[in-house]
Amino acid sequence: MSPVTHFLLGWMVANADADNQRRERVIITLAGVAPDVDGLGVIADVLTRHSQHPLNWFAQYHHLFGHNLSFGLVLSALAFFVAQRKWQTALLVFFSFHLHLLGDLVGSRSPDGYQWPMVYLWPFSNAVQLLWNGQWALNGWQNFVITGVALLAVFALAVKRGYSPLEMISASANRKFIETLRRRFQSSK
Repeated sequence: MSPVTHFLLGWMVANADADNQRRERVIITLAGVAPDVDGLGVIADVLTRHSQHPLNWFAQYHHLFGHNLSFGLVLSALAFFVAQRKWQTALLVFFSFHLHLLGDLVGSRSPDGYQWPMVYLWPFSNAVQLLWNGQWALNGWQNFVITGVALLAVFALAVKRGYSPLEMISASANRKFIETLRRRFQSSK
């Protein structure tokens, strides 16, 4: 799934409890995107592609460093230490992280048909590799439908709760966005 889809799904998990404060919502939402930090090797690949020793970090490390139980536990532990609602936030971070893995498991096949296996117990063991033969393409219609439904859910949550993912960037932009949504959708009832 795309990072946008992971972000939207993480935001929905962050809103599982209306009592979560902004800090907890941000932490939980970012946990839904954090596994893709292992895809940043693509930057080194692009920068070295014309050198005598081009790197191939994206192919070697994507779905390895960030897509495993150890990374999920580290994220959850970090959330526990920085959140006010420690246990609940850590559990929702763990869930958001695993929702990312599930999304990649079902919907991230590359256009050439390659499926990224996830070495779940890495770095301690390569024994458990998550892969599903029915995995649909990253640009498959299923991912577009999931993204569209998630976007509608995020809009509905924004209207109901009074905050949106924009609160992560700007309180003012968030306020204006909520006002616009409420004018548009609550006045039509």
